[in-house]
Amino acid sequence: MASIVDVAKRAGVSIATVSKVINNYPSISRKTRLKVAAAIEELNYLPNMAARGLVAKRSRLIGVFLSNLFTNPFITELLAGIEERLRHSGYDLVFLSMKPNDHHYSMLSHTRSRDVEGLIIIGIERDLPELQPLLRAEIPSVYIDTDIVGKRAGYITADSARGILLGVAHLQRLGHRRIAFITGELNNIVGRSRFEGYQQGLRAFGLPYISSYIVYGNYDRAEAEAAMAGMLELQEPPTGVICTSDLMAVGAIAAIEASGRRVPDDVSVIGFDNTHVAEMSRPRLTTVNQNLRQIGAKALSHLIGIIQDPSYAPPVAIEPVELIVRDSTARCRALEQSGA
Repeated sequence: MASIVDVAKRAGVSIATVSKVINNYPSISRKTRLKVAAAIEELNYLPNMAARGLVAKRSRLIGVFLSNLFTNPFITELLAGIEERLRHSGYDLVFLSMKPNDHHYSMLSHTRSRDVEGLIIIGIERDLPELQPLLRAEIPSVYIDTDIVGKRAGYITADSARGILLGVAHLQRLGHRRIAFITGELNNIVGRSRFEGYQQGLRAFGLPYISSYIVYGNYDRAEAEAAMAGMLELQEPPTGVICTSDLMAVGAIAAIEASGRRVPDDVSVIGFDNTHVAEMSRPRLTTVNQNLRQIGAKALSHLIGIIQDPSYAPPVAIEPVELIVRDSTARCRALEQSGA
């Protein structure tokens, strides 16, 4: 691997001059810059970013803590948005692992050991004790789907309640009255808001609240499939179901079809997130679009603002949503059979 010494020899300049070109010093002439740039390209020289960080006393690293697996399409879409914004920012990402069963583990210590300048924290419960030391230390942080604020910390999330309300309204217009709800945990802003949206929708349209229609799917395909299968055994099963993730909606569809029913002919299904799973599903999934890529990009933009400007106001941002209607919802068959 070529070194800065090799670049200096090839360009016929001093090592100090190469360093000034790399760090964009204004005192270097265009002719010298071109010579050094040509030498760097010929030798395929990669500047030692760690060394540059020591000189500047900056690592230019963003740390990411997340509570879900990389294989979850929700995480994939968020990270794609972060990556798009990261491309021309001058920063790099490092993923920080959590060790919930290690009593000696500390998120703050781990953050400091990796020398990151700020954090993006995705989908972590707000009452996790590990978060308070981060807030007290005033580590620049942006939380996604966790409503935490501090002097140098804020959050961004989607308008989850409205998203579910749009779903209830859509099914009600199609004639559905028995509408079920497959949810994740309810002890965070996302779970609470989506459940509130479901309740608001039922009240707004005079629809019955049936406790056996509210089941947990834990944002997992298999768990949602099992939960849906259980509801289909009820004496009066739902004709429509709203799932709080696309992945759970796919599980619900699998259970419906395994029972000999069809989507949307017998049961209409709505998801949430509008990930690639929604387009790939058969039938294609009606879902709430919360523009995860945009949320990821905005989270990084806000974080860079907090890092670079001590007076930057941390975000408290609720992003708009919309219902994307595809093939998994249709007019209620029971309504059609009644001639209404």
